Amino acid sequence: METLVTVIATALVTVLVGIFAVNFVTSEKRLARRPRRLYGIEKADFTRALGVLLGPAVLAGNRIDTLVNGRQIFPAMLAAIDGARKTITFETFIYWADPVGQAFKEALCTAAQRGVKVHVLIDWVGGRNLDRGLHATLLDAGVEVQLYHPLNWYHLHRMNNRTHRKLLVIDGRVGFTGGVGIARIWSGDAEDEEHWRDTHYRVEGPVVAQMQAAFLDNWMKSTGHVLHGEDYFPELSPLGSSRAQMFTSSAQQGADSMQLMVALALGAASREIWIQNAYFVPDELTTEGLVDAAQRGVKVRIMVPGAVTDADVVRRASQASWGRLMAAGIEIFEYQPTMLHCKVMVVDGQWCSLGSANFDTRSFRVNDEANLNVWDEQFAAQQLALMHDDLKRCERYDYGRWRRRPLQRRIIERAAGMLRSQL
Repeated sequence: METLVTVIATALVTVLVGIFAVNFVTSEKRLARRPRRLYGIEKADFTRALGVLLGPAVLAGNRIDTLVNGRQIFPAMLAAIDGARKTITFETFIYWADPVGQAFKEALCTAAQRGVKVHVLIDWVGGRNLDRGLHATLLDAGVEVQLYHPLNWYHLHRMNNRTHRKLLVIDGRVGFTGGVGIARIWSGDAEDEEHWRDTHYRVEGPVVAQMQAAFLDNWMKSTGHVLHGEDYFPELSPLGSSRAQMFTSSAQQGADSMQLMVALALGAASREIWIQNAYFVPDELTTEGLVDAAQRGVKVRIMVPGAVTDADVVRRASQASWGRLMAAGIEIFEYQPTMLHCKVMVVDGQWCSLGSANFDTRSFRVNDEANLNVWDEQFAAQQLALMHDDLKRCERYDYGRWRRRPLQRRIIERAAGMLRSQL
């Protein structure tokens, strides 16, 4: 009997080790060196690198409106859903069954009941608070709802790969992307700790087709069904002055494309880099890119959450690496009033990357992410103005304070840093 128990226990351990291995270990080569600095952010070579080397193509003629906090974001998204005539495609990481989730449920159900084809893709982990009643109501109304990588035996080899994308496309003509999930913590106007600070974007123009294609990428992986035709991909005319691309990444692509995109942008910077990110845990190569930029005279400012955060372990792991950054002259600011959930990077006041990707290994290598890259000085100025406003609510974390950290704090940071690959 004891031998049988030992055999069963050994078998279970072997299975668990196997599951761990296929989820966290890869035989593919990772990005080993930073690309050389060959051009500035304003040069056509940079645009070609992102549009040809990494793709998709950079498209002109887009209008991008900035929406600040849930007070502006959710009404705009719900109004677009209410105005949908043919199709709605919606992909999100977080969907909670709270008042905000209920409001979206009602809008999506109403759209489906008036004949709009509605497709919703929710990450299985991020949608764990989506109760069965809400899910059933969506299905009963005619909404196609799919969970991304639910826990099944045939998904065990990719259970760690989540979709972190935030995409809403209406009639193939209007798109939304940015940092918000569907939950009450994103409502309001960042007025207290219960209402987060975040930014989202409403998009019109040719790049919306790329947003639709980004949704379709994971929809096909999850359902095996292809959505196409004029209802999903209508002809799109220029509607604005911004050049843009919808940049996607996925562990299944196996190319570290998000990390490479960031590396190219850091290397192309000539004057300034602003980074505003909820989860800032840069790996060695990215840290080298930031330090190298600072050492060649680029002003680098990084804004992260302060004590109000939903992931203290991420904050501790992040702080472990700040010494090297600050020693190079990089300024780090902690946002004080509430959780800062924005994911925005602005380089030289000309190019922006914004969307779902965090500044960490999980977003660079593990999750499915989608960032809208924008070439537009006026748009960049709007993002910088928002960052300057947020800066008024920040405290700068200086190098001396970092060096005076107590031993216990350093031990905690080092321990948190050991989880860096999954943060």
